[in-house]
Amino acid sequence: MILYGAAYLATLAVLVLADMVWLGTMGSRLYRPTLGDIALPGVNLPPAFAFYMLYPVGLIVFAILPALKGGSILMALLYGTLFGFFTYATYDLTNHATLRNWTFQLTLIDVAWGSALAAAAAAAGYTVASRIN
Repeated sequence: MILYGAAYLATLAVLVLADMVWLGTMGSRLYRPTLGDIALPGVNLPPAFAFYMLYPVGLIVFAILPALKGGSILMALLYGTLFGFFTYATYDLTNHATLRNWTFQLTLIDVAWGSALAAAAAAAGYTVASRIN
C-alpha cells in the first residue's frame, strides 16, 4: 500500500506542478485567445480537482505498474506518453469536432503537452515506487 501511495503522490506532484506552470504560461498566450468567449474567466475548481485526483490513478494502472513489473523507466515513459496521447487526443479531438473556436493547432499543441506531461508524471511515479519496491 505504501508503494501505491508513494507512486500516487509523486505522480500527482509532477502532474499538478508542471500543469500549473504550463497553464499559467500558456493560458493567456494560447488557450484564451483561441477559445475567446467560451473560456471561463476563472477555473471551475470541482472538475479540475476531480481530474487531478483521478488522472494519476490511470497513470499508475496503465504506465507505472507495468513498468515496475518490467523493471524499466523507459516503459514508464513510453506507456505514460501513450496514456497521455490517447487521453488528451480524446479530449482535444472531441473539442475540435464540436467547438467552433477549437483549432487544429490547439489540438496538436495540447495533445503534445498531455503526452509529455503524462510521461514526466509516470517517470516520477515509477522512480519513487521503484525505490520502495
